[in-house]
Amino acid sequence: MHSSIPPRTAPLVADTPVILPALLLCDFGHLADEIKKLEEAGAKALHLDVMDGQFVPQLTYGKVVVEAVRRAATVPFEVHMMVENQDDSAIDYAATGADIVTVHIEGLTRPKETLATISNTGCQAHLAISPNTPVSAVEPFLSHCTGVLVMSVEPGFGGQAFQPSALDKIRLLRELRTSQGQNFHIGVDGGISTKTIASVSQAGADLIVAGSAVLQQENYASALQELEYLARKTK
Repeated sequence: MHSSIPPRTAPLVADTPVILPALLLCDFGHLADEIKKLEEAGAKALHLDVMDGQFVPQLTYGKVVVEAVRRAATVPFEVHMMVENQDDSAIDYAATGADIVTVHIEGLTRPKETLATISNTGCQAHLAISPNTPVSAVEPFLSHCTGVLVMSVEPGFGGQAFQPSALDKIRLLRELRTSQGQNFHIGVDGGISTKTIASVSQAGADLIVAGSAVLQQENYASALQELEYLARKTK
């Protein structure tokens, strides 16, 4: 039952790139306070990493925490699913009030059906690809999703170094978006910092997930403002 979960927020604004602070590194003992701090700092959206210790080595949190974020947040948020049986569990996370549910192509057996299931709840349905997965794996499904998240580190742990090969994937997705006349978002997740954000934005990333570059900084507002400035000046 999800009757206590507030309705999801308005869709992400068209004014991209958007920085999505990843809550993985926040103080979960004060979750609502952290969300409020991020929103007051200017965060336009948030990113939640759901890991089950099987699809990836790390174990994080599940639906109860996602529902708590929905109650606390006034901005849109993305649920990035790194779990087994994503075809079956995607609907559960869509029902939490998430604005975007992102599923890994490597974890799906019926991508079209699962993306449609997510979309039918009112969520945006995004696909994610890990560093060793080529763009060709998601190309047949670009018309069935509203975004593709390019992992620029191996999924599962924060603090990894950015893998430059992600830039070629972002560029290729931008080319495919143009050539196919589509308008899906292009996201990037992993190793984002003041040193890497300009390159991913220039390559074509619209939704940029940042973890330690925001959550491990003393001043969230200053960190977000600097990242946004560096991302936007390349557009």
